[in-house]
Amino acid sequence: MPRKKLVAAALSLFLSASLSAQDLTAITQEDASRILKTLSADDMQGRATFSPGIEKAADFIEEEFHQAGLVPLNGSSSSQGPSYRQTFYVYRFKPKQTDVKLAGKKIAPEKVLVSSGQERLEWKQKDKKEIIRIKEGDNFRTAFMEANAKEQDALVLIHPSHAEAFNMYKNRLDRGSIKRETGKGSSKVYLLTDQTSAKKYQVKFENTVERLELSNVVGMIEGKRKNEFVVFSGHYDHIGIQKPIDGDSIANGADDDASGTTAVMLLARHFMAQPQPERTLIFAAFTAEEIGGHGSRYFSEKLNPDQIVAMFNIEMVGKPSKFGPNSAYLTGFEKSDMGKLMQKRLQGTSYSIHPDPYPEQNLFYRSDNATLARLGVPAHTISSVQIDQDKTYHTVQDEFELLDMPHFTSMIKAIALAAQGVVSGEDTPLRVDKALVK
Repeated sequence: MPRKKLVAAALSLFLSASLSAQDLTAITQEDASRILKTLSADDMQGRATFSPGIEKAADFIEEEFHQAGLVPLNGSSSSQGPSYRQTFYVYRFKPKQTDVKLAGKKIAPEKVLVSSGQERLEWKQKDKKEIIRIKEGDNFRTAFMEANAKEQDALVLIHPSHAEAFNMYKNRLDRGSIKRETGKGSSKVYLLTDQTSAKKYQVKFENTVERLELSNVVGMIEGKRKNEFVVFSGHYDHIGIQKPIDGDSIANGADDDASGTTAVMLLARHFMAQPQPERTLIFAAFTAEEIGGHGSRYFSEKLNPDQIVAMFNIEMVGKPSKFGPNSAYLTGFEKSDMGKLMQKRLQGTSYSIHPDPYPEQNLFYRSDNATLARLGVPAHTISSVQIDQDKTYHTVQDEFELLDMPHFTSMIKAIALAAQGVVSGEDTPLRVDKALVK
């Protein structure tokens, strides 16, 4: 056999032996089912942000972290024991009064959507706000996100052909939009109108403002390198109570994302059962992903991103992927070499990781990994859901009974194996180019 082939064969045998030597006994289908059933049970009320259900979920996750033996990230404790809560505050803005005129004609309130962290707005033509158009045929989601991301105030004219999408966003924001601060940031006023210009306009708007508490649940295993961090994360919130379907109104969020949060808890148990890791491991259950990623944003502010070596974010891994059994995909695969490092670690096993097959879904930016990726961290989301075909996403039908538990348990084992090189310090993913991340 040629020398190159001998070397390759030896490397393959070495990797296979290394992987098989790892103790995966802490990851069991029984535990996976117990935890996932609990998080997605009806008594969690869909884990909506600010609800009693999400508080119950946070208590459960804290207890699991405590039982696993994790250390609180912030080192805090109470009379009840260690506290894994990473608590912060946000503000909820709800529209109170809206009065908008365009070309001298009043726009009906149901055709006005305002996104603002100000208590009140009063715009007149002389203020010369930027005018943006979302035209017929435009991709509404993309155009809306681009407009909302602008740093300056803007009046956005939306063609009536986008009425359905506009109403979906309006219904959501009218229930209250969440901001980290008051009186900061730009304001956007969206109008559903067939007018194509705004030579004359007037805006009067007022919000009610409420201060609210949120908490991530975060624990860690201190490594030999105390200031090199590897993050395993998932979000534990979901969308709560919805319009009933066949008498069921609870959006249990079993796959989205009780599956990811369960994986984080079992990975914590797994790595606690191993020798002390080279790098410090952080296990984070994020809040408020569904309403803007506020939990991961706060988390990112508490660590130096240059010290975070990698983030394995886990979301919707309870159903088999299009690549077959024991497979998943990594969002933003091309933005670092973390996926390739994971693939190498899985050589010789029954597991596989693939590039994201749904780039049109923009999944890299739709989960908690995006916040840290924007800071240069190799932060990616591992998923297996066939998102283009999944009919239970964000519905009351996302329930435990629809998940494939053997597949799910395999996914947790696959992540443990694929991450081992990063955990041990043997692998260091390339940083994400911040200039290429939106």
